[in-house]
Amino acid sequence: MKPPPPSLARDYPAARFANTPTAVTIGNFDGVHRGHQAMLEVVVNAARQRGLKPAALTFAPAPGEFFARRAAKTPPTKLQRVRDKLACLWAIGIEHVQLARFDEAMSAMSPDAFCERVLREGLNAKWVIVGDDFRYGQGRAGDVTTLHRWCAERGIECYIMPAVKAMDVRFSSTLVRDALARGDMTTAAAVLGRPYRISGKIAHGDKLGRTIEFPTINIPMWTPLPLSGIFAVRVYGVDVAGQGFVLGAANVGTRPTVKENGKALLEVFLLDFSGELYGKRVVVEFVKRIRQEAKFDSIAAMTAQMHRDIEAVREVFAQSR
Repeated sequence: MKPPPPSLARDYPAARFANTPTAVTIGNFDGVHRGHQAMLEVVVNAARQRGLKPAALTFAPAPGEFFARRAAKTPPTKLQRVRDKLACLWAIGIEHVQLARFDEAMSAMSPDAFCERVLREGLNAKWVIVGDDFRYGQGRAGDVTTLHRWCAERGIECYIMPAVKAMDVRFSSTLVRDALARGDMTTAAAVLGRPYRISGKIAHGDKLGRTIEFPTINIPMWTPLPLSGIFAVRVYGVDVAGQGFVLGAANVGTRPTVKENGKALLEVFLLDFSGELYGKRVVVEFVKRIRQEAKFDSIAAMTAQMHRDIEAVREVFAQSR
C-alpha cells in the first residue's frame, strides 16, 4: 500500500508529536543527492527499528540564502524548488518534514536553544542523525561534538554520518552546482543518482516562438540559475501514445537576443508535438547541453541557430536509441 504523503509544518508542532516520538535528520537537502539519500535511508530504517516517526528538518529559506540577502549579496544557487525537495524526501520514506523558517529569530538561537526548541520540544526527537560537517546555532557555534553531548545528556541517541564519497570525492550540493554550471550533465546525474530535473507549471509567455515557427512551453525560473544554455531534454507530464514523455530542445536563461535584463525562464520546444498545455505541471529532465546561451545580432540569426540546435538535439536522442 502506498504510504500517505508526509505531513508538513512550518511552526514547531509540539502537540502533534507529544505521543509520537521521532527520528530526525537535519539539513538543507538541496538536490537530495546520493549523500543525502544515504542519510535519509539511515533515519528511515532507524525509525522503523525503534517504532519512531521518520522526520526531516530542513529550512526555507536556506541559511546561506538568508545571510546573503541580509548582507545584500547574491544568494547561493538553489538546485530545486521546495515541492521537488519534498517529493524526494517522501519517496525515500520520510513521513514528516519540518520546514523551518530561517529568520532573524532562528539565526540568533544558541546551539542549546535550537536543540531544545526545535528538536526536543517541537519534534520530540529520540534519535538524531546529521552529517559530519553539521554546524548550527548563532554564529555556527554548534557542531557535531556539541550536538552529541546535548543529546547524550538527555538520553537521545545521536549518530554522526560520515561523508559519502566516490573515488575520494565527497558527494555534495556544491559538486552538483559546479557540474551544472559547466554543462556536465553526466557528473550531475552521477552525484544526484538520477538525471537533473526541474518541475514547474507552464505559464503564458510573450508568444515570440509562434511567430518564428518554434512555439515553446514556458516555465518561470528562480535566480541565480543553477544552469543555463541549450539542452536536449525529456518532458514528463505530456503523455504521447503512452510513452510517458516528449523529447524537446530547451533554453534556460534570460534570452538576451529578445530582451535586455529579461527574467529567467525555462523554454522548451517540444519535438513532434502540438497542443495547448497552459497551467499543466511538467517535469523537465536534462540529458545533454548543446551549447551555451548566446546573444545574436538579429532574430533571423537566432532562428537559424535554433534550427541547428534542434537538429543537434535530435542527433543526441538518435544516438541513445
